[in-house]
Amino acid sequence: MDRYFEKISFKQFKKALKDAKKLYEEYNLPVRKTENSAGYDFLAIDDIIIEPGEIKKIPTGYKAKMLSDEVLLIVMRSSLGFKYNVRLTNQLGIIDSDYYNNEGNEGHIFVSLQNEGKERVYIHKNDAYVQGIFIKYLTCGDTINEKRKSGIGSTNRKEEK
Repeated sequence: MDRYFEKISFKQFKKALKDAKKLYEEYNLPVRKTENSAGYDFLAIDDIIIEPGEIKKIPTGYKAKMLSDEVLLIVMRSSLGFKYNVRLTNQLGIIDSDYYNNEGNEGHIFVSLQNEGKERVYIHKNDAYVQGIFIKYLTCGDTINEKRKSGIGSTNRKEEK
């Protein structure tokens, strides 16, 4: 297979979530719901509550393997956006192919949601809350010899001298 989702290791799971072996064993990988669905629904590992005005960083428990000329886009599910005014804080998540198995966090995908509505939002365990869409991308032919060394935001960090 050229692209797929897999669970992070239990060691990484304990760092981001909790030491709950049963929870680790029972959560599910993203799924497409219909034959023509572009997106893979990310399913909540556990119950999530987002208060009005609150921003919540959510560990997904997933990492994604893909070809080097592909990217995984993370987008809001329309039901949460339209019905409850919940949005991704970065508007669109971009998961590069070299994020997979990086040294910093093993490629663990996180999602940051903000509740801009007036009501508390409940996302129950196994509810779909965002979706991931794999796409190919083009470049201008430039050559870059840098390799990813870490996790979220690492390509914007300057080396300390």
